[in-house]
Amino acid sequence: MDNKLEKIVSLCKRRGFVFPGSEIYGGLANSWDYGPLGVELKNNIQQLWWRHFVQSRDDMVGIDAAVIMSPKVWEASEHLKSFTDPLIECKKCHQRFREDQIGDACPNCDSRDLSEPKQFNLLFPVHLGPTEDSGVTSYLRGEIAQAMFVNFKNVLDSTRVKIPFGIASQGKAFRNEITPGNFIFRTREFNLMEFEYFVKESEWEKWFDYWRKEMRGWLDSLGVNQSHVHEVEIPAGERAHYSKRTIDFEYDYPFGQKELYGLAYRTTFDLDNHI
Repeated sequence: MDNKLEKIVSLCKRRGFVFPGSEIYGGLANSWDYGPLGVELKNNIQQLWWRHFVQSRDDMVGIDAAVIMSPKVWEASEHLKSFTDPLIECKKCHQRFREDQIGDACPNCDSRDLSEPKQFNLLFPVHLGPTEDSGVTSYLRGEIAQAMFVNFKNVLDSTRVKIPFGIASQGKAFRNEITPGNFIFRTREFNLMEFEYFVKESEWEKWFDYWRKEMRGWLDSLGVNQSHVHEVEIPAGERAHYSKRTIDFEYDYPFGQKELYGLAYRTTFDLDNHI
């Protein structure tokens, strides 16, 4: 953590925005708790997002889904097979790093004796039931989008929405990944705010451009300096398994240019797998 970020972390703790998680027990790596001012700021952003993208529109509805879903959901969505990060292990100190976080040498001990990249699934398994023998293994959700696809027909049957329309949600997601240790950026437990917008296949490019501009407008409403925001087109070999096109909106953080949020055209991949 560089000096500038250390000052930000210290200020956030003193003012009651963010505290290290489980601090009185020595803390837990990359775990953070929102304090009295932090929770108000976080809630204000979430409420503003909900008003902006859901309540102010007549083509968007919301849901609030369970954190733990049937394991069949993650099998059908191919997350059990494809929701992975390539990891490299240092054979000297046995530290593991994401492939995009390491060069020719280990950042921890400078050894160049590194393993080949291996795929590591990011879903957190959880055991449901009184005993391991009689229970079922499921997973904490790695994204909140799947509930929107699983409930697609329920939403159609219970509302008057017609294509084009969207389903929005907010909530916790969990990813068992190697975190970079950059304060509250990319932790294992985090809040997501997102929506899935359903359109005719022949019109996806028009709507992709529309939502690209709307997402820029959302940043304006927050007062974000747009000169620090960059749109990065993700090449085919690096996109998620469900995406035909993805743009990442990246921000100039103190630790470098990193993802703020993304816009992806998921085609009919998810609905085809679930319905």
